[in-house]
Amino acid sequence: MNSIPSVDLKSFISNDPIKKQHFVDQIGQAYEDIGFVALKGHFLDDQLVSDLYSEIKHFFDLPEASKAKYEVAGIGGQRGYTSFGKEHAKGRTEGDLKEFWHFGQYVEDDDQLKAEYPDNVLVSELPKFNAVGEDAYKMLEKTAKYVLRALALYLDLEETYFDKYIKNGNSILRPIHYPPITTEPKEAVRAAAHGDINLITLLMGAQGRGLQVQNNDGEWIDAIAQPDEIMINVGDMLSRHTNNKLKSTIHRVINPPKELWGTSRYSIPFFMHPISDMKLDVLENCIDNNHPKQFDDITAGTFLHERLVELGLIK
Repeated sequence: MNSIPSVDLKSFISNDPIKKQHFVDQIGQAYEDIGFVALKGHFLDDQLVSDLYSEIKHFFDLPEASKAKYEVAGIGGQRGYTSFGKEHAKGRTEGDLKEFWHFGQYVEDDDQLKAEYPDNVLVSELPKFNAVGEDAYKMLEKTAKYVLRALALYLDLEETYFDKYIKNGNSILRPIHYPPITTEPKEAVRAAAHGDINLITLLMGAQGRGLQVQNNDGEWIDAIAQPDEIMINVGDMLSRHTNNKLKSTIHRVINPPKELWGTSRYSIPFFMHPISDMKLDVLENCIDNNHPKQFDDITAGTFLHERLVELGLIK
């Protein structure tokens, strides 16, 4: 496969069972083949997208001392600001050429989970920043819910199978700034080759060159969305749960050509995580004689902690 398939969520949420089943087949096959789709028909409107980009650009333009106030020690970067070069890909020591922010879950009706998650960090310099971030978080979470419902049907599960695990889940909205490159990088890239930790990732800002996906032949292909699309890929948690039936594909963000080093790049992934006690044990209907169980039993919370240690965010 040398391109990323495009699908339209409106087909799934229509009242037409034929269109709905076609969407289920399309997205399921794409995730078996390459682990990525470009999705139209999501719940983000143009004004919200514009407002979010405006607010995050204002934040990353703040003086370093101002941004540093929002870097919270001891929580593995799960909320607030993470400064340039702090995170690296699994198996690497060079820090990625990026800085980022984390919006986390807005817990409803569950005091235990509210106590488990760190509080969201409020930016005092930008009065609209937090409200716009919350609105975008909720629209991406809603989009992700319907994508997971389609995948549940593809896996011969009950349609709302994932709903109870993602309600109040430990999901993260991460606006990323890749600053201009000022000197020749020795080993570092904007984001080294990696797989995501979570169930699925919804990515805003993949309209330009930079994001690349590794296909089954080991070739790197450009993943470029249309302006009305977001890119959605499978993460390691869902891959484990489905015995690698749905692929968590290795991807990266390469450095631009030298003539474009002076430009910033922004992208905004939403990492859909379940609640921490979800069991990621391999689904029974994803095991057969040709596909023996590949992964040990583990909970989402334990798996997340292990990976944050590997990424250098928790010591």
